[in-house]
Amino acid sequence: MSDDLFPASVTVERALALSRADEAMVIVRDEHEASLRWAGNSMTTNGSSVSRDWAVISVFREGPTLARVGTIASTSVDPEDIEAVVRASEAAARDAEPARDAMPLLEPDTVDDDWTAPAGSTGIEVFTGLADGLADGFDSADRLYGFAHHQMHTTWLGTSTGIRRRFVQPTGSVEINGKRGEGAELASAWVGVGTADFTDVDVSGLLADLSRRLDWAKRKVELPAGRYETLLPPSTVADLMIYLAWSMEGRGAQEGHTAFARAGGTRVGERLSDIPLTLYSDPRAPGLEYRPFVAATASSESMSVFDNGLAAERVDWLRDGVISALIYPRATAAEFGAPATVPGENLLLTGGSEATIDDMIARTERGLLLTTLWYIREVDPATLLLTGLTRDGVYLVENGEVTAAVNNFRFNESPLDLLRRVSEAGATELTLPREWKDWFTRTAMPPLRVPDFHMSSVSQAT
Repeated sequence: MSDDLFPASVTVERALALSRADEAMVIVRDEHEASLRWAGNSMTTNGSSVSRDWAVISVFREGPTLARVGTIASTSVDPEDIEAVVRASEAAARDAEPARDAMPLLEPDTVDDDWTAPAGSTGIEVFTGLADGLADGFDSADRLYGFAHHQMHTTWLGTSTGIRRRFVQPTGSVEINGKRGEGAELASAWVGVGTADFTDVDVSGLLADLSRRLDWAKRKVELPAGRYETLLPPSTVADLMIYLAWSMEGRGAQEGHTAFARAGGTRVGERLSDIPLTLYSDPRAPGLEYRPFVAATASSESMSVFDNGLAAERVDWLRDGVISALIYPRATAAEFGAPATVPGENLLLTGGSEATIDDMIARTERGLLLTTLWYIREVDPATLLLTGLTRDGVYLVENGEVTAAVNNFRFNESPLDLLRRVSEAGATELTLPREWKDWFTRTAMPPLRVPDFHMSSVSQAT
C-alpha cells in the first residue's frame, strides 16, 4: 500500500461523493506495525507491516426517529473497489432493521488541519535503544524471553454532514519474562511497560526489577488458599480496573443487568471508598493520549455510529470515592435522561498517598505481594465477581521484607468490592497491565493494599 498513490483522505472523499444514501460516514484506519521477539538470551524475530481497513456506513431515514443503517468493511487498496463497497453498504442499510440508537448525525465543530496528511509510520528502528539495553541483559545467567510491539494507527473520519477528523495513535509495549534455575527450583518473573515511542523505556531498570524478583524466589513457601493481606502493584490494579471500566454501560445498569444497577436506577452517587480515589479517562492525559473523537463502524451498548465525530472528553467514572458516571451513547443518554459519555481508551486511578510499593512492603507485618494476574474471567455480572490466576511472582512479605516466593493461586474478587475494602493506596504511576495489554495499554495506577484478598484455591500453574 502506498499513501502517495492512494491517500486515505481520497478514499473518504470518493466514497462520500459516490453515496446515494440519505447520510453516509466513512472511516479509514491505516496501521503501521513493528515487532521484536527474543528468547533464551538471543533475538529471534523482527519485522514490520502496513495494512489498511476501512468502512462505509450508509443511513436511510424514514422520518425523524426511524433510520436504517448498513456498514460494509473492506481491506482493499484499489480505488476501483470504492463504489462497490458504497453500494453494498447502501443495500445492507435498506435491508436492516430500524436502528435503536438512531440520532441526527453531528455537525462539524472542527476540521483537522492535517486531514490530507499521510499515515503515521514506524519500523524496527524504533527498537534500537531497547535492543542495545537487552544485549547487556543477555550477558547475565538469567534466561530472558519477551516481546516488543509498536503500532501507529491513523484514523480518518468523514461524514456527509461535513465532519473531517484525523488522528495518529501510537501504541507500544515491552514485556520481559525472566527465568532462573531448573525443575523444582525454577523461578519465573515478569515485568512490562507501555510506551508511545520507546524513548522513555528504562531497560536497565526493568532488568533490575526482574532480577530482584528472581532473587526473592531463592526461598519457596507453600501456602494454603484463604484470605490474605495483599499488596497489588500498579500492573495488577490496572488489570482489575480495566474490567471494571468495561462493565460500566449505562443501559445494562438501568435495566438491572450489571453490578452498577440498584432498585429504581443505577449506583451513580454511591460511595465506594473513604479514600478519595478518582478513576477517570482523559484523551489529553500526558503520555496516555488517545483519539479525541468517536470513530465507530458498528453500534454497541457503549458506542454508536450516530455519535461519530463526538468529542471524547475527560470522564470521572469514580470521583473522590463515589461512583460518578456510566457509559452512555447519545441515544441511550436521551432515553434515560443521563449525560452522554464516551468510553475511554486510557484509565487512571489517583487519590492515594506518595507511597511506593517498596514503602508499602516496608510497612507490612505479614502478607502477599501479587505481581501479575492471568486468565481473568467474569463469574457473576450482577456483582462483577471475577476469577483468575496468579502467575510469575507471588511473594511472601514478613516484617517489612520480601522473604520468599509462594505457590500460585486462583482468586475470586470483584473490583467493586476491592475498592470498598482498600485500606491504603500509594502513588500513581504509568503501568502496563499483564492480562489486557493486547487490548489496553494506556494506564496509570497506584499500588493498593487489600486486607483480605481472596485466594480461593491453590493453582498448579507456573
